[in-house]
Amino acid sequence: ALALAGCAEPPGQTTPTDPVAPSPTATDTAAPPAASDFKACMVSDAGGFDDKSFNETAYKGLTDAVAQLGIQKGEIESNAEEEFAGNVQAMIDAKCDLVITVGFALADATQAAAKANPNVKFIGIDQFQDTAKVGEIANLAGLTFPEDQAGYAAGVLAAKLSKTKVLGQVLGMQIAPVEKFAKGFEAGAKSVAS
Repeated sequence: ALALAGCAEPPGQTTPTDPVAPSPTATDTAAPPAASDFKACMVSDAGGFDDKSFNETAYKGLTDAVAQLGIQKGEIESNAEEEFAGNVQAMIDAKCDLVITVGFALADATQAAAKANPNVKFIGIDQFQDTAKVGEIANLAGLTFPEDQAGYAAGVLAAKLSKTKVLGQVLGMQIAPVEKFAKGFEAGAKSVAS
């Protein structure tokens, strides 16, 4: 294959006897996925789907699933906490097979909806549903992230780059994941100093 590739015309050129442009690549001719009856739906928190964080990356996963798997989708952006329960219910009413809620603030609304709708699957992203609670609700999975590990790596890097060995953190809201990140950062920085 490598030997044959060396004999190929440069990209964008054709031989004089072949007036047709180069044939499309395999990705150009791949058939789109067959349409599916499965419908996955997403509810954002108040940050919206372009928050440069959990909402945006989760939404990209949903749109990629539509493109690659041929599933259907539904979506709704929340503007305020008061909308969470109603927005989750709107996705249930839209006959979604899976409802994905993004953000810890949606945890209560997600758990309540999962309990009330056992035939719908739910995923709560960045929600602090402990194993016991999730185990009680068979149709609910909570996805959390190891914030302390990310903080630890950042603390190690900061300590190694520091010339003064004086470090600080600028953090967000006083919530569990931010506190976990802060503790991880401190532990990582101390590991370099010791």
